[in-house]
Amino acid sequence: LGKGAFKTVYKAFDQLEGLEVAWNQIKVGDILRNNDDLERLRSEVRLLKTLKHKNIIKFYNSWLDKKNNNINFITEVFTSGTLRQYRIKHKKVDIRALKKWSRQILSGLVYLHGHDPPIIHRDLKCDNIFVNGNQGEVKIGDLGLATILDNARSAHSIIGTPEFMAPELYDEEYNELVDIYAFGMCLLELVTFEYPYCECSNAAQIYKKVSDGERPGSLAKIEDPEVKFFIEKCIAQASQRLSAEELLVDPFLLDVDDERIFYPVQSNTNASDAGGSSNPSANYRTASSVGSRGRTGSTGGSHPSDMHSNRDRHAATSRMITVESQRKDLNTIFLKLRIADSTG
Repeated sequence: LGKGAFKTVYKAFDQLEGLEVAWNQIKVGDILRNNDDLERLRSEVRLLKTLKHKNIIKFYNSWLDKKNNNINFITEVFTSGTLRQYRIKHKKVDIRALKKWSRQILSGLVYLHGHDPPIIHRDLKCDNIFVNGNQGEVKIGDLGLATILDNARSAHSIIGTPEFMAPELYDEEYNELVDIYAFGMCLLELVTFEYPYCECSNAAQIYKKVSDGERPGSLAKIEDPEVKFFIEKCIAQASQRLSAEELLVDPFLLDVDDERIFYPVQSNTNASDAGGSSNPSANYRTASSVGSRGRTGSTGGSHPSDMHSNRDRHAATSRMITVESQRKDLNTIFLKLRIADSTG
């Protein structure tokens, strides 16, 4: 299913349960020869087994292979691969879908960060978020991988993907808000079709830009102020960064009436390669969804019970069509359609 520098994933079949699973195999080198590190690793794996949330990948089983110096663990398999692969495949996506994915990712982070002590992913990116496309379901995966690799490498090495790493991660003085920064970079990639900092040619250049507080070049290409402002909240300095719980109730994500569509101006034929580190530049546009009437009222910040009314007059038939919607909560909207002729 996929292969990286440390990890290989195979599609497998659980004969006992009768279901397809993902078999993850991680190279851990000399870690298995140190009893203290081995016990810490086992403790980490035991913790992963206890996690149960609809937006966290299901963890079934694991074992250590001392002979081949690797750790194996079995998780659920996903029909549509990673979120990055899924977004590349589906280039024209309504912003409501992006918001739905964002809410699911943040919901998973709220669960992880709500533990005592908080569980920090440390390597969140679109390549570590998985999709069941037939249900519109996304789940955070590769939990614990950063800790496993941390133990497998020297104490002074930094684990993570530079394009998604918060500045404080480099200083090793950080908390769970590094995952919020990474989430912001994920959303930036989903909107622009660019890997953050793709203008840089190596990790050292990325480190310098991040350390200097310089934003990814792709952020400036976002023309929609609401989208840009929300991403900026996520990648703000740690002292000003919002938590996952706070972002979940942000007006931007609560605005379920948004009907814009995000798609690239030019398709990149090389973008289907999900393993690359950088994507060539591609701007994005927004457009109203086909057949939409256009919204009335303010965008975001309105009370959930606010009423919105859209009217469309057809002179040829002398009919008036009125659609009224009332939002009760995040998941419930009541619609009322009225079609009247000239007599009322």
